[in-house]
Order: sequence, then structure tokens, then C-alpha cells
Amino acid sequence: MEGKRHLTILSRFDLRNESDETETGMARLSLNDDDKQVRDWFSKTAKQLGCTSTVDQMGNMFAIRPGKNSSAPPVMMGSHLDTQPTGGRYDGILGVNAGLEVLRTLHENDIQIEGSVGVVNWTNEEGARFPMMAVASGVWAEAIPLSEAWDLQEVSASKDGERKTMKQELERIGYRGDTPASYQSTPFAAHFELHIEQGPILEDEKRKVGVVQGVQAFKWFEVSVSGRDSHAGTTPFNARQDAMLCAAKLIVESNRIAKDLGGLATTGILNMQPGSVNTMARDVKFTLDIRHPDNQKLAEIAKFCQANFEKIATTDSERGCTIALKELMDSPAVMFHQDCVAAVEASAADAVEGLPMTASDGSLWKYMTSGAGHDSCWTNRRCPTSMIFTPTRQGISHNPKEYCSPEDW
Repeated sequence: MEGKRHLTILSRFDLRNESDETETGMARLSLNDDDKQVRDWFSKTAKQLGCTSTVDQMGNMFAIRPGKNSSAPPVMMGSHLDTQPTGGRYDGILGVNAGLEVLRTLHENDIQIEGSVGVVNWTNEEGARFPMMAVASGVWAEAIPLSEAWDLQEVSASKDGERKTMKQELERIGYRGDTPASYQSTPFAAHFELHIEQGPILEDEKRKVGVVQGVQAFKWFEVSVSGRDSHAGTTPFNARQDAMLCAAKLIVESNRIAKDLGGLATTGILNMQPGSVNTMARDVKFTLDIRHPDNQKLAEIAKFCQANFEKIATTDSERGCTIALKELMDSPAVMFHQDCVAAVEASAADAVEGLPMTASDGSLWKYMTSGAGHDSCWTNRRCPTSMIFTPTRQGISHNPKEYCSPEDW
């Protein structure tokens, strides 16, 4: 890959800070105007590389370079181009651009291969604007109904005060395609996703490549806590139904449970009403993301959270609050196809051969389990799939400081 050209592409859209080329972030939320801009660029680039392009009903974009046997399903590469609100320029973006670079190399050298090969840009992988991560690849896999995905409302209202749906925004930016969003309409022979690790392991162990064998299980919940809004100065503690205090205790308890069972728990969004300095909160809603490599352990974390939340709300919140948990996402643990994993392993071994040995155990690559969910979790249900990880500086991701050096592309 030509590093300078790739760096230029990474830097092209929605720069957050131009003072240092390695510290530049992005805020390209799915289906916003910046997303339309980068989609237009993707479509134009694919055409220049001699690809046939299609867009499905979820806005998933498929650029395919026909092979000698164009009737067989293509081997696909890719990831996503949307980011977090305070995201970097490598998460997902690296995988799409690396796939395009493969197609560019084939095109510029007039290399004809037996089978077709292509690149996919999946819609709303992050789930930052529309709260269901990897929803569009889930529809493609026929694991999520199209109507449910189309009806998803954005987390925060738009400038006009309305919370737009995915279908509305797909139509607004012109990327609700006519092709059915289904693996049956757009079949793959295999799916490979290059991605930054988003954690510190490869860098800490001084390795170059992660051969990803699977993805840990995770669930997302929206937790609603209802109490009573009362005056902060005239309501004694024993008379309170403080939804915010209750929610704080629930968040702390979720972390304790996850830690005890070897998993993870995170709250990323918290909203409350009525929102006054001298009035305790009546209603609080917060998100809960729980993860574990083992499905059974994840189920235990969820079970203990439900039981302990009820106990805290009724017996450890003065006059008591009520709670409700709504499951937003359920992604079981994934094991990738052994043939694809073996292909990545062989390529990794070949790529690092001859490089200076920096790892203490004599291997510059290692098997890994992804801690984050990816579109590959859904494609794995419908075609052989695997992933390749690159090092991430200091393990930082979903942050403007997210960085992967050109030497590791």
C-alpha cells in the first residue's frame, strides 16, 4: 500500500484538528452530510477502478471488480466509514481504504484474477447515531428485519428538533438503494475485514498482526429509572425517590458484577429529567453495555444485573424507585471460519517474515479474540469470515487520538 496516498485519503473528510496529522479526529455520524460526501467519494473511486457498484435498501455499498468467473460470488473486503461523535480516522475507515487499495493495485497493473473481488462499506456500524451497532450488515444477514432497522430513530434530535429515522435519512442523502438488503441478493464467497485492534495488546507485546479467531459476546440495554422530582432543600433523605442517585448505584453495581465475572460493563449515555440544580431527578435513562468472551458468563452478568438492580431500586433508594431494562442489542460470541483464519495466519506469517524481531516469544503475529463487535459478526452467519488486526497506538480508539502508523498498514 502506498502510505502517503492512503494518509491523504484518510485525512480528506471532516477533519477535527489539522495541527498534527496523527492527531486528527472525525465526527462523521452515519447518514449525515459528511457521510454522504464520503459515500460519493467511495462511489466515484470504485467507478474509476472499473468496478460495478450497487447500493442496497440499507445504504450498504458494494464495489465489485469482476473476475474471469464473474458468475461466482465475490470475495469481499471492507468495513465502515461512519465514526463516533469524537472518533478517529482509522476505526473502520482503514479497512475500507485498504480494500480499495487492493482493487487499485489490481487495476493499475491490469491483473486479471479468476474470481471476482470487491469492497463493501457497511452502514451505521458504530451505532452512534442510530442505536443498533452493525445494524445494516445484520439486515444483510437477515438477522434484523428491514422494517425494524428503517424505523430506528437517531439518539439525539436533529437541528429541527425531530429525531429522524434511518429510512428518512437514507432517502434524504440519496442512499436508499433498490437492491434488497439480503445476502441472497448480494452473496459473498467470503468476507475479510482489516481493522485496528482498538486495544493495547499488539503494541504492548511489540507485534505487528493480530489473527482474529472470533469476537466476544455482548449485550446493550437501555435502563429506565423512575422516581419523584422533589425540592433538594426541603426533602429529607428518608423521604426521597431520587432516580439519579439510584441510577448511579446501578452503574456502580454493574461494574462490580462484570469485574467479578471477568467481563466488562460500560455506561456511555445518561439522560435525566427534569434537569434542575435544586430538584432531584424524576426520570433517568442510561445505556448499559456488557461483554464477555463466553455466552454463559455474559448471561450471568445480565441476570445478576437485573436481580441486583431491582434490589437496589426497592431497598437501597430510600422510598424506592422503579426500573425497567430494554434490550437493544444481543450479539453472541462468534467463532470465525477456520479456512479464513488459516488464510490470514499464512498471510501474516509471510508479511512479517524478515522484519526485525521485537516480540519476546519470537512471533510478530498472534491469535486474538476481538473485544469489540464488528460487521464481520453478521457476515460470519452467511459466509466464511475472518478479521485482521493492526496495532493501535496506546490502545486508544473512539477518540481523536486514535492512530495506526503507516508501517503497520
